Amino acid sequence: MTSLDLLAIVAHPDDAELTCGGTLIKAARMGRRTGILDLTAGEMGSRGSAELRAREATEANAILGVAVRETLGLPDSGITNTPDTRRLLAGALRRLQPRVVIAPAPAPYGRHPDHRVAAELIRDAVFVSGLRKLDDAHPPFRPHKVVHAITYREDHLKPTFVVDISDTFEEKLAAIRCYGSQFDDAVQAGEVYPNGEPLYDIVRHQAAHYGSLIRVRYGEPFYTTETMRVDDITTLAVSTF
Repeated sequence: MTSLDLLAIVAHPDDAELTCGGTLIKAARMGRRTGILDLTAGEMGSRGSAELRAREATEANAILGVAVRETLGLPDSGITNTPDTRRLLAGALRRLQPRVVIAPAPAPYGRHPDHRVAAELIRDAVFVSGLRKLDDAHPPFRPHKVVHAITYREDHLKPTFVVDISDTFEEKLAAIRCYGSQFDDAVQAGEVYPNGEPLYDIVRHQAAHYGSLIRVRYGEPFYTTETMRVDDITTLAVSTF
């Protein structure tokens, strides 16, 4: 059994790098135990293969500093939210015991159907993982919080908060570049809409946009369904003027 501070659960290899890679690197540098759970192996990708993407993920892991990376084995382009898939994911949550889970943007948002369904599946599995009568070898466990990575999705949702990744952005980009089979010479990927620029340039410009929201160079945006708590209002960051 592994206890993680932060676990990114994503539909495909490279999704975590694109949406929350800088946050994962920052957390690891702070001494947090981090991990990634890819729901699929990305076998339906138009470029490369599942085997090649697995090798690329291994290279990216070294940059991200994750303690754990696993693949749940659901079908690419066929993720469903059913009792069976909820039970399977709940078992992984009980075993990995993450305090905080990063999920994709909440449904109905997201271009790829796997991303939309994954967001719903993850929230439901987090609930199921705490049920005492679930048929599973590990004891009941429920993460403290689920946050949604909404990188590239700000047209639908205003971020609840943005993580400053100014000190980790270059490493984030290096981890993304590990997936050369997917992104070299590409102008779009996943939730990244094309604008004529190389994908790597879009990633940089988008991160700069999110950073500008909190007056820093680079950022990654997140959304929570619950209201955030503040104990000392005088310590709030981000100047109004």
